[in-house]
Amino acid sequence: MTDRAAFDEIWGSGGGRTGRPGLTELASWIEDTPLSELDRRQKSAEAAFRQLGITFAVYGEEELAERIIPFDIVPRIFTAPEWARLSEGLVQRVEAINAFLNDIYGAQKIIADGVVPPELILANPQFRGFLHGVRPPHGVFAHICGIDLVRTGPDDFFVLEDNARTPSGVSYMLENREAMLRLCPEIFHRFSVCPVDRYPDQLRDTLRSVAPRNATEPVCVLLTPGHFNSAFYEHSFLANSMGIELVEPADLEVDDDIVWMRTIDGRVRVDVIYRRIDDDYIDPLVFKPESLLGVPGLIAAYRAGNVALVNAPGTGIADDKAVYSYMPEIVRYYSGGEAKLPNVETYRCREPQALAYTLENLEHLVVKLVDGSGGYGMLVGPTATKAQIEQFRAALKAEPQRYIAQPTLALSTVPTLTESGVAPRHVDFRPFVLTGSDGVNIVPGGLTRVALKEGSLVVNSSQGGGTKDSLILSDTGGSFQSQFQRQG
Repeated sequence: MTDRAAFDEIWGSGGGRTGRPGLTELASWIEDTPLSELDRRQKSAEAAFRQLGITFAVYGEEELAERIIPFDIVPRIFTAPEWARLSEGLVQRVEAINAFLNDIYGAQKIIADGVVPPELILANPQFRGFLHGVRPPHGVFAHICGIDLVRTGPDDFFVLEDNARTPSGVSYMLENREAMLRLCPEIFHRFSVCPVDRYPDQLRDTLRSVAPRNATEPVCVLLTPGHFNSAFYEHSFLANSMGIELVEPADLEVDDDIVWMRTIDGRVRVDVIYRRIDDDYIDPLVFKPESLLGVPGLIAAYRAGNVALVNAPGTGIADDKAVYSYMPEIVRYYSGGEAKLPNVETYRCREPQALAYTLENLEHLVVKLVDGSGGYGMLVGPTATKAQIEQFRAALKAEPQRYIAQPTLALSTVPTLTESGVAPRHVDFRPFVLTGSDGVNIVPGGLTRVALKEGSLVVNSSQGGGTKDSLILSDTGGSFQSQFQRQG
Protein backbone atom coordinates (compact mmCIF):
# COMPACT_ATOMS: atom_id res chain seq x y z
CA MET A 1 0.00 0.00 0.00
CA THR A 2 1.06 3.61 -0.56
CA ASP A 3 2.52 5.11 2.62
CA ARG A 4 -0.27 7.22 4.12
CA ALA A 5 2.34 9.08 6.18
CA ALA A 6 4.00 10.42 3.05
CA PHE A 7 3.76 14.13 2.32
CA ASP A 8 1.61 14.82 -0.74
CA GLU A 9 2.90 17.77 -2.75
CA ILE A 10 -0.56 18.89 -3.88
CA TRP A 11 -2.82 17.98 -0.96
CA GLY A 12 -0.27 18.31 1.86
CA SER A 13 -0.14 16.05 4.91
CA GLY A 14 -3.65 16.52 6.29
CA GLY A 15 -5.56 14.61 3.64
CA GLY A 16 -7.58 17.66 2.60
CA ARG A 17 -8.80 18.25 -0.95
CA THR A 18 -8.32 21.99 -1.32
CA GLY A 19 -4.66 21.99 -2.27
CA ARG A 20 -1.65 23.51 -0.55
CA PRO A 21 -1.15 27.30 -0.64
CA GLY A 22 -0.45 28.38 -4.22
CA LEU A 23 -1.64 25.05 -5.65
CA THR A 24 -5.40 25.35 -5.24
CA GLU A 25 -5.84 25.92 -8.98
CA LEU A 26 -4.13 22.62 -9.77
CA ALA A 27 -6.12 20.87 -7.08
CA SER A 28 -9.32 22.19 -8.67
CA TRP A 29 -8.17 21.07 -12.11
CA ILE A 30 -7.54 17.54 -10.82
CA GLU A 31 -10.92 17.43 -9.10
CA ASP A 32 -12.91 18.98 -11.97
CA THR A 33 -11.43 17.16 -14.98
CA PRO A 34 -13.28 13.88 -15.62
CA LEU A 35 -11.17 10.75 -15.34
CA SER A 36 -12.17 9.76 -18.87
CA GLU A 37 -10.78 13.05 -20.19
CA LEU A 38 -7.52 12.66 -18.24
CA ASP A 39 -7.19 9.14 -19.61
CA ARG A 40 -7.88 10.31 -23.17
CA ARG A 41 -5.20 12.99 -22.96
CA GLN A 42 -2.69 10.63 -21.40
CA LYS A 43 -3.22 8.01 -24.10
CA SER A 44 -2.85 10.72 -26.74
CA ALA A 45 0.51 11.75 -25.29
CA GLU A 46 1.77 8.18 -25.14
CA ALA A 47 0.65 7.56 -28.73
CA ALA A 48 2.66 10.61 -29.82
CA PHE A 49 5.72 9.38 -27.91
CA ARG A 50 5.41 5.98 -29.55
CA GLN A 51 5.12 7.57 -33.00
CA LEU A 52 8.22 9.70 -32.33
CA GLY A 53 10.14 6.62 -31.25
CA ILE A 54 10.79 7.83 -27.70
CA THR A 55 11.74 4.45 -26.29
CA PHE A 56 14.20 2.85 -23.93
CA ALA A 57 15.63 -0.66 -23.73
CA VAL A 58 14.97 -3.08 -20.89
CA TYR A 59 18.17 -5.08 -20.72
CA GLY A 60 17.79 -8.77 -20.05
CA GLU A 61 14.32 -9.05 -21.56
CA GLU A 62 13.95 -10.82 -24.87
CA GLU A 63 10.41 -9.62 -25.56
CA LEU A 64 9.16 -6.04 -25.53
CA ALA A 65 12.72 -4.82 -25.05
CA GLU A 66 11.89 -1.44 -26.59
CA ARG A 67 9.26 0.48 -24.64
CA ILE A 68 8.03 3.99 -24.17
CA ILE A 69 8.39 5.33 -20.66
CA PRO A 70 4.86 5.72 -19.28
CA PHE A 71 3.78 9.35 -19.09
CA ASP A 72 1.44 10.72 -16.42
CA ILE A 73 -0.85 13.59 -17.34
CA VAL A 74 -1.05 15.10 -13.81
CA PRO A 75 1.89 17.51 -13.55
CA ARG A 76 4.11 18.24 -10.61
CA ILE A 77 4.55 21.84 -9.47
CA PHE A 78 7.32 23.66 -7.65
CA THR A 79 6.64 27.15 -6.38
CA ALA A 80 9.07 29.97 -7.15
CA PRO A 81 10.50 30.05 -3.57
CA GLU A 82 10.97 26.26 -3.63
CA TRP A 83 12.82 26.48 -6.93
CA ALA A 84 14.99 29.36 -5.73
CA ARG A 85 16.08 27.28 -2.75
CA LEU A 86 16.75 24.21 -4.88
CA SER A 87 18.72 26.23 -7.42
CA GLU A 88 21.03 27.66 -4.75
CA GLY A 89 21.73 24.17 -3.43
CA LEU A 90 22.30 22.72 -6.90
CA VAL A 91 24.78 25.44 -7.86
CA GLN A 92 26.69 24.94 -4.61
CA ARG A 93 26.80 21.16 -5.06
CA VAL A 94 27.87 21.15 -8.71
CA GLU A 95 30.56 23.77 -8.03
CA ALA A 96 31.85 21.50 -5.25
CA ILE A 97 31.81 18.47 -7.57
CA ASN A 98 33.93 20.31 -10.13
CA ALA A 99 36.31 21.60 -7.43
CA PHE A 100 36.61 18.05 -6.07
CA LEU A 101 37.41 16.61 -9.51
CA ASN A 102 39.95 19.34 -10.22
CA ASP A 103 41.58 18.60 -6.87
CA ILE A 104 41.77 14.82 -7.00
CA TYR A 105 43.22 14.96 -10.51
CA GLY A 106 45.56 17.73 -9.38
CA ALA A 107 47.03 18.63 -6.00
CA GLN A 108 44.84 16.16 -4.04
CA LYS A 109 44.61 18.54 -1.10
CA ILE A 110 41.36 16.99 0.10
CA ILE A 111 43.19 13.70 0.59
CA ALA A 112 46.21 15.30 2.24
CA ASP A 113 43.93 17.16 4.65
CA GLY A 114 42.23 13.92 5.68
CA VAL A 115 38.73 14.88 4.56
CA VAL A 116 38.31 11.69 2.52
CA PRO A 117 40.32 8.47 2.92
CA PRO A 118 42.97 7.94 0.21
CA GLU A 119 41.73 4.46 -0.71
CA LEU A 120 38.25 5.82 -1.46
CA ILE A 121 39.78 7.80 -4.32
CA LEU A 122 43.02 6.14 -5.36
CA ALA A 123 41.69 2.57 -5.28
CA ASN A 124 38.36 3.47 -6.87
CA PRO A 125 37.79 1.82 -10.29
CA GLN A 126 36.31 5.09 -11.57
CA PHE A 127 39.45 7.07 -10.67
CA ARG A 128 41.54 7.38 -13.83
CA GLY A 129 44.99 7.75 -12.31
CA PHE A 130 46.73 8.10 -15.66
CA LEU A 131 44.90 11.42 -16.09
CA HIS A 132 46.40 12.86 -12.92
CA GLY A 133 47.76 16.28 -13.80
CA VAL A 134 45.64 16.58 -16.95
CA ARG A 135 43.37 19.61 -16.73
CA PRO A 136 40.38 19.73 -19.10
CA PRO A 137 39.77 22.85 -21.19
CA HIS A 138 38.74 25.76 -18.94
CA GLY A 139 39.03 23.51 -15.89
CA VAL A 140 35.51 22.05 -16.19
CA PHE A 141 35.14 18.32 -15.58
CA ALA A 142 31.40 17.87 -15.03
CA HIS A 143 29.71 20.03 -17.67
CA ILE A 144 26.34 18.26 -17.36
CA CYS A 145 25.08 16.95 -14.04
CA GLY A 146 21.80 15.28 -13.21
CA ILE A 147 21.28 15.59 -9.45
CA ASP A 148 18.56 13.26 -8.14
CA LEU A 149 16.47 14.84 -5.39
CA VAL A 150 13.80 13.45 -3.10
CA ARG A 151 11.35 15.23 -0.84
CA THR A 152 9.85 14.16 2.47
CA GLY A 153 8.02 17.30 3.60
CA PRO A 154 7.11 20.89 2.71
CA ASP A 155 10.67 22.10 3.26
CA ASP A 156 12.62 18.84 3.33
CA PHE A 157 14.64 18.07 0.20
CA PHE A 158 17.56 15.63 0.02
CA VAL A 159 20.08 14.65 -2.65
CA LEU A 160 19.65 10.96 -3.38
CA GLU A 161 22.56 10.63 -5.81
CA ASP A 162 24.78 12.56 -8.20
CA ASN A 163 24.99 11.69 -11.91
CA ALA A 164 28.10 13.09 -13.56
CA ARG A 165 29.10 10.52 -16.17
CA THR A 166 26.45 10.61 -18.89
CA PRO A 167 23.22 11.76 -17.19
CA SER A 168 20.17 11.01 -19.30
CA GLY A 169 16.50 11.91 -19.37
CA VAL A 170 16.51 15.55 -20.45
CA SER A 171 14.68 14.71 -23.68
CA TYR A 172 11.74 13.48 -21.58
CA MET A 173 11.71 16.79 -19.71
CA LEU A 174 11.37 18.60 -23.05
CA GLU A 175 8.94 16.21 -24.71
CA ASN A 176 6.74 16.03 -21.59
CA ARG A 177 6.40 19.81 -21.70
CA GLU A 178 5.49 19.73 -25.39
CA ALA A 179 2.79 17.17 -24.64
CA MET A 180 1.36 19.20 -21.75
CA LEU A 181 1.29 22.43 -23.77
CA ARG A 182 -0.67 20.66 -26.49
CA LEU A 183 -3.01 18.56 -24.36
CA CYS A 184 -3.52 20.66 -21.21
CA PRO A 185 -3.19 24.30 -22.31
CA GLU A 186 -5.61 25.43 -19.60
CA ILE A 187 -2.96 24.69 -16.94
CA PHE A 188 -0.63 27.21 -18.56
CA HIS A 189 -3.43 29.79 -18.57
CA ARG A 190 -3.94 29.27 -14.84
CA PHE A 191 -0.26 29.33 -13.89
CA SER A 192 2.73 31.39 -14.96
CA VAL A 193 5.17 28.58 -15.76
CA CYS A 194 8.87 28.99 -16.54
CA PRO A 195 9.71 27.60 -20.01
CA VAL A 196 12.22 24.76 -20.46
CA ASP A 197 12.65 25.02 -24.22
CA ARG A 198 15.84 27.08 -23.82
CA TYR A 199 17.74 24.01 -22.65
CA PRO A 200 19.13 22.94 -26.06
CA ASP A 201 20.44 26.48 -26.65
CA GLN A 202 21.96 26.57 -23.16
CA LEU A 203 23.57 23.18 -23.75
CA ARG A 204 24.99 24.28 -27.10
CA ASP A 205 26.36 27.46 -25.52
CA THR A 206 27.94 25.38 -22.75
CA LEU A 207 29.64 23.12 -25.29
CA ARG A 208 30.97 26.03 -27.30
CA SER A 209 32.23 27.79 -24.17
CA VAL A 210 34.65 24.98 -23.32
CA ALA A 211 36.25 24.68 -26.77
CA PRO A 212 40.03 24.40 -26.26
CA ARG A 213 41.12 26.75 -29.04
CA ASN A 214 40.12 30.23 -30.11
CA ALA A 215 37.83 29.16 -32.92
CA THR A 216 35.23 31.69 -34.01
CA GLU A 217 32.73 28.88 -34.57
CA PRO A 218 33.92 25.82 -32.61
CA VAL A 219 32.76 22.53 -34.08
CA CYS A 220 30.75 20.51 -31.58
CA VAL A 221 29.42 16.98 -32.12
CA LEU A 222 27.39 14.49 -30.12
CA LEU A 223 29.02 11.05 -30.04
CA THR A 224 26.54 8.17 -29.77
CA PRO A 225 27.19 4.42 -29.58
CA GLY A 226 24.55 4.04 -32.30
CA HIS A 227 20.87 3.38 -32.79
CA PHE A 228 20.94 0.16 -30.73
CA ASN A 229 21.69 2.15 -27.58
CA SER A 230 18.78 2.53 -25.16
CA ALA A 231 19.07 6.33 -25.16
CA PHE A 232 19.58 6.79 -28.92
CA TYR A 233 16.38 8.80 -29.28
CA GLU A 234 17.71 11.31 -26.78
CA HIS A 235 21.05 11.49 -28.57
CA SER A 236 19.46 12.28 -31.92
CA PHE A 237 16.90 14.60 -30.34
CA LEU A 238 19.56 16.70 -28.59
CA ALA A 239 21.89 16.85 -31.59
CA ASN A 240 19.03 17.98 -33.82
CA SER A 241 17.79 20.51 -31.24
CA MET A 242 21.27 22.01 -30.87
CA GLY A 243 21.98 22.00 -34.60
CA ILE A 244 25.16 19.93 -34.26
CA GLU A 245 26.23 16.69 -35.93
CA LEU A 246 25.28 13.34 -34.44
CA VAL A 247 28.26 11.06 -35.02
CA GLU A 248 29.18 7.46 -34.36
CA PRO A 249 32.74 6.31 -33.61
CA ALA A 250 33.39 5.42 -37.26
CA ASP A 251 32.71 9.06 -38.21
CA LEU A 252 35.70 10.28 -36.19
CA GLU A 253 39.44 9.76 -36.51
CA VAL A 254 42.46 11.07 -34.66
CA ASP A 255 45.47 12.29 -36.59
CA ASP A 256 48.49 13.78 -34.80
CA ASP A 257 46.43 14.22 -31.60
CA ILE A 258 43.72 16.17 -33.42
CA VAL A 259 40.16 14.84 -33.82
CA TRP A 260 38.62 14.99 -37.26
CA MET A 261 35.10 14.28 -38.48
CA ARG A 262 34.73 12.56 -41.82
CA THR A 263 32.21 14.28 -44.10
CA ILE A 264 31.34 14.05 -47.79
CA ASP A 265 33.21 17.32 -48.26
CA GLY A 266 36.34 16.12 -46.50
CA ARG A 267 37.64 16.18 -42.95
CA VAL A 268 36.47 18.79 -40.42
CA ARG A 269 38.33 19.44 -37.20
CA VAL A 270 36.29 18.77 -34.05
CA ASP A 271 36.70 20.96 -30.96
CA VAL A 272 34.10 19.61 -28.52
CA ILE A 273 32.63 16.11 -28.19
CA TYR A 274 29.49 15.62 -26.11
CA ARG A 275 30.01 11.93 -25.61
CA ARG A 276 27.25 9.53 -24.57
CA ILE A 277 29.68 6.65 -24.21
CA ASP A 278 31.16 5.65 -20.85
CA ASP A 279 34.88 5.92 -20.18
CA ASP A 280 35.50 2.19 -20.47
CA TYR A 281 34.46 2.13 -24.12
CA ILE A 282 35.54 5.50 -25.46
CA ASP A 283 39.11 4.70 -26.56
CA PRO A 284 40.28 1.11 -27.11
CA LEU A 285 43.92 2.22 -26.90
CA VAL A 286 43.45 3.24 -23.26
CA PHE A 287 40.42 1.44 -21.87
CA LYS A 288 38.79 -1.81 -23.06
CA PRO A 289 40.80 -2.90 -26.13
CA GLU A 290 37.88 -4.96 -27.41
CA SER A 291 35.53 -1.95 -27.52
CA LEU A 292 34.04 -1.23 -30.92
CA LEU A 293 32.39 1.94 -29.63
CA GLY A 294 35.50 4.00 -29.09
CA VAL A 295 37.73 6.24 -31.16
CA PRO A 296 41.40 5.15 -31.10
CA GLY A 297 43.62 8.01 -29.95
CA LEU A 298 40.80 10.10 -28.48
CA ILE A 299 42.33 10.24 -25.00
CA ALA A 300 45.70 11.26 -26.46
CA ALA A 301 43.97 14.18 -28.21
CA TYR A 302 42.25 15.10 -24.96
CA ARG A 303 45.50 14.93 -22.98
CA ALA A 304 47.16 17.14 -25.59
CA GLY A 305 44.48 19.77 -24.98
CA ASN A 306 43.13 19.62 -28.53
CA VAL A 307 39.57 18.53 -27.78
CA ALA A 308 37.08 18.94 -24.95
CA LEU A 309 35.20 15.83 -23.84
CA VAL A 310 31.84 16.48 -22.20
CA ASN A 311 31.79 15.19 -19.53
CA ALA A 312 35.53 14.82 -18.99
CA PRO A 313 37.03 11.33 -18.50
CA GLY A 314 37.24 10.43 -14.84
CA THR A 315 34.08 12.22 -13.71
CA GLY A 316 32.52 8.85 -12.91
CA ILE A 317 34.11 8.88 -9.48
CA ALA A 318 31.66 11.65 -8.52
CA ASP A 319 28.83 9.16 -9.21
CA ASP A 320 30.24 6.64 -6.75
CA LYS A 321 27.80 6.22 -3.86
CA ALA A 322 30.59 5.83 -1.31
CA VAL A 323 32.02 9.16 -2.48
CA TYR A 324 28.45 10.53 -2.30
CA SER A 325 28.42 9.72 1.39
CA TYR A 326 31.25 12.24 1.87
CA MET A 327 29.56 15.01 -0.14
CA PRO A 328 28.57 17.07 2.93
CA GLU A 329 32.26 17.18 3.89
CA ILE A 330 33.29 17.79 0.27
CA VAL A 331 30.85 20.70 -0.09
CA ARG A 332 32.02 22.17 3.21
CA TYR A 333 35.68 21.79 2.22
CA TYR A 334 35.38 23.64 -1.08
CA SER A 335 32.58 26.12 -0.34
CA GLY A 336 33.33 26.96 3.26
CA GLY A 337 29.69 26.48 4.22
CA GLU A 338 27.23 23.74 5.02
CA ALA A 339 25.50 21.92 2.17
CA LYS A 340 22.26 23.70 1.28
CA LEU A 341 20.91 20.39 -0.02
CA PRO A 342 21.70 17.62 2.49
CA ASN A 343 22.39 13.98 1.72
CA VAL A 344 20.22 11.09 2.75
CA GLU A 345 21.80 9.47 5.82
CA THR A 346 24.19 6.85 4.46
CA TYR A 347 25.96 3.88 6.02
CA ARG A 348 29.26 2.95 4.37
CA CYS A 349 29.35 -0.83 4.54
CA ARG A 350 33.14 -0.77 4.13
CA GLU A 351 33.20 0.42 7.76
CA PRO A 352 32.73 -2.42 10.31
CA GLN A 353 30.25 -0.56 12.53
CA ALA A 354 28.11 0.47 9.55
CA LEU A 355 28.24 -3.08 8.16
CA ALA A 356 27.11 -4.55 11.45
CA TYR A 357 24.19 -2.12 11.66
CA THR A 358 23.20 -2.82 8.04
CA LEU A 359 23.25 -6.60 8.53
CA GLU A 360 21.08 -6.27 11.64
CA ASN A 361 18.52 -4.02 9.92
CA LEU A 362 18.35 -5.22 6.32
CA GLU A 363 14.56 -5.46 6.37
CA HIS A 364 14.33 -1.72 7.13
CA LEU A 365 17.04 -0.34 4.81
CA VAL A 366 17.72 0.34 1.15
CA VAL A 367 21.03 -1.22 0.09
CA LYS A 368 22.80 -0.13 -3.11
CA LEU A 369 25.93 -0.97 -5.07
CA VAL A 370 28.33 1.96 -4.92
CA ASP A 371 28.62 1.90 -8.72
CA GLY A 372 25.05 0.81 -9.44
CA SER A 373 22.50 2.65 -11.58
CA GLY A 374 19.07 2.23 -13.11
CA GLY A 375 17.62 0.59 -10.02
CA TYR A 376 19.67 -2.56 -10.57
CA GLY A 377 21.67 -4.21 -7.78
CA MET A 378 19.47 -2.65 -5.11
CA LEU A 379 17.57 -4.05 -2.13
CA VAL A 380 14.49 -2.26 -0.77
CA GLY A 381 14.26 -4.02 2.58
CA PRO A 382 10.61 -3.34 3.51
CA THR A 383 9.32 -4.82 0.24
CA ALA A 384 11.96 -7.54 -0.25
CA THR A 385 11.39 -11.26 0.20
CA LYS A 386 13.27 -13.25 2.82
CA ALA A 387 15.25 -14.90 0.03
CA GLN A 388 16.29 -11.53 -1.41
CA ILE A 389 17.34 -10.29 2.03
CA GLU A 390 19.47 -13.37 2.64
CA GLN A 391 21.03 -13.03 -0.82
CA PHE A 392 22.07 -9.47 0.00
CA ARG A 393 23.28 -10.51 3.43
CA ALA A 394 25.69 -12.95 1.80
CA ALA A 395 26.82 -10.36 -0.75
CA LEU A 396 27.44 -7.78 1.97
CA LYS A 397 29.55 -10.18 4.00
CA ALA A 398 31.59 -11.16 0.93
CA GLU A 399 32.25 -7.66 -0.46
CA PRO A 400 31.10 -4.99 2.00
CA GLN A 401 33.09 -2.25 0.24
CA ARG A 402 30.78 -2.52 -2.76
CA TYR A 403 27.68 -1.38 -0.87
CA ILE A 404 26.10 1.50 0.99
CA ALA A 405 22.85 1.45 2.95
CA GLN A 406 20.26 4.13 3.60
CA PRO A 407 17.06 4.39 5.64
CA THR A 408 13.80 3.92 3.77
CA LEU A 409 12.44 7.44 3.36
CA ALA A 410 8.76 8.32 3.11
CA LEU A 411 9.18 9.92 -0.31
CA SER A 412 6.68 12.59 -1.20
CA THR A 413 3.76 11.71 -3.44
CA VAL A 414 2.00 13.49 -6.28
CA PRO A 415 -1.52 12.68 -7.55
CA THR A 416 -1.16 10.28 -10.48
CA LEU A 417 -3.63 8.77 -12.93
CA THR A 418 -3.95 5.04 -12.27
CA GLU A 419 -6.31 2.33 -13.48
CA SER A 420 -8.49 2.94 -10.44
CA GLY A 421 -8.45 6.72 -10.66
CA VAL A 422 -6.20 9.51 -9.40
CA ALA A 423 -4.08 8.26 -6.50
CA PRO A 424 -0.82 9.27 -4.77
CA ARG A 425 2.41 7.82 -6.12
CA HIS A 426 5.97 8.39 -4.93
CA VAL A 427 8.28 10.60 -7.01
CA ASP A 428 11.84 11.85 -7.29
CA PHE A 429 13.26 14.73 -9.34
CA ARG A 430 16.30 15.13 -11.62
CA PRO A 431 17.17 18.72 -12.58
CA PHE A 432 19.95 19.19 -15.13
CA VAL A 433 22.81 21.52 -14.24
CA LEU A 434 25.15 22.92 -16.92
CA THR A 435 28.66 24.21 -16.21
CA GLY A 436 30.70 26.02 -18.85
CA SER A 437 33.53 28.52 -18.85
CA ASP A 438 30.97 31.18 -17.89
CA GLY A 439 29.73 29.39 -14.77
CA VAL A 440 26.68 27.35 -13.80
CA ASN A 441 23.27 27.46 -15.51
CA ILE A 442 20.09 25.59 -14.60
CA VAL A 443 17.00 25.40 -16.77
CA PRO A 444 13.89 25.91 -14.59
CA GLY A 445 12.60 22.36 -14.81
CA GLY A 446 13.72 18.76 -14.67
CA LEU A 447 12.63 15.17 -14.96
CA THR A 448 10.11 13.93 -12.42
CA ARG A 449 10.09 10.15 -12.23
CA VAL A 450 7.11 8.45 -10.65
CA ALA A 451 6.78 4.96 -9.17
CA LEU A 452 3.59 3.78 -10.87
CA LYS A 453 3.26 0.63 -8.75
CA GLU A 454 1.27 1.27 -5.60
CA GLY A 455 3.54 1.57 -2.60
CA SER A 456 6.73 1.29 -4.67
CA LEU A 457 9.66 3.60 -3.97
CA VAL A 458 11.57 2.61 -7.13
CA VAL A 459 11.01 5.21 -9.86
CA ASN A 460 13.45 3.95 -12.51
CA SER A 461 11.93 3.29 -15.92
CA SER A 462 13.67 -0.07 -16.04
CA GLN A 463 11.78 -1.01 -12.87
CA GLY A 464 8.32 0.09 -13.99
CA GLY A 465 8.47 3.83 -13.34
CA GLY A 466 7.07 6.65 -15.44
CA THR A 467 7.54 10.40 -15.87
CA LYS A 468 5.63 13.64 -15.27
CA ASP A 469 6.03 17.21 -16.44
CA SER A 470 7.67 19.38 -13.77
CA LEU A 471 6.28 22.92 -13.71
CA ILE A 472 8.34 25.65 -12.07
CA LEU A 473 6.16 28.63 -11.22
CA SER A 474 7.45 32.07 -12.10
CA ASP A 475 7.23 35.18 -9.93
CA THR A 476 6.50 37.17 -13.10
CA GLY A 477 4.03 36.73 -15.92
CA GLY A 478 4.65 36.16 -19.60
CA SER A 479 5.92 32.60 -19.53
CA PHE A 480 2.70 31.27 -21.06
CA GLN A 481 3.04 33.25 -24.28
CA SER A 482 6.73 32.45 -24.79
CA GLN A 483 6.02 28.74 -24.56
CA PHE A 484 3.08 28.86 -26.93
CA GLN A 485 5.04 30.80 -29.55
CA ARG A 486 7.07 27.63 -30.05
CA GLN A 487 3.87 25.64 -30.54
CA GLY A 488 2.59 28.07 -33.12
